[in-house]
Amino acid sequence: MRITRVYTKTGDAGETSLVDGSRVSKDDPRVNGYGEVDELNSWLGLTRVGLDDPDLDGILATIQNDLFILGADLASPLTIAVPRINDDHISHLEAEIDRLMEELEPLREFILPGGSLVAARLHISRTIARRAERAVVGLVARGETGHPGLIYLNRLSDLLFVMARVANKRGGTSEESADFSARHRNQGRI
Repeated sequence: MRITRVYTKTGDAGETSLVDGSRVSKDDPRVNGYGEVDELNSWLGLTRVGLDDPDLDGILATIQNDLFILGADLASPLTIAVPRINDDHISHLEAEIDRLMEELEPLREFILPGGSLVAARLHISRTIARRAERAVVGLVARGETGHPGLIYLNRLSDLLFVMARVANKRGGTSEESADFSARHRNQGRI
């Protein structure tokens, strides 16, 4: 497919087309789902800017391509033949999680999102993946999309968390533990 124009004026009334050509409101749950996936993909693109780790960059490049597949999956009724997220995509994420976890010490407490700039961007991406997952739950429950996309987003948020920790470790940035002490609980009280 070749895109020759960016604007079509077909969405000016608040509707958009799905892959099968059917028109839906831009606030349709399906459009919301693939919109969340698109935002996630954009954040991953920002995360890759200046990323000085070819291993993590390669993982993110693969994920960005997978997210285009997921977006098409979500924009297509199940009766339409399009590439879809499947068990192989999920297994790949799980393999990356397992491989990267070998570098890390087990967590003994909650950590604050942040550390290096790359890790902070990965944490933001993780939360967007969780939001996308919440958007897709209803689509799966209504039979509008397949279950693998939901599982993929769940594993992806786990992988992004692990990648944030690895980015901090590889960059020599220590993780900051969450502080549940009384001093923080009582802050701001009169």
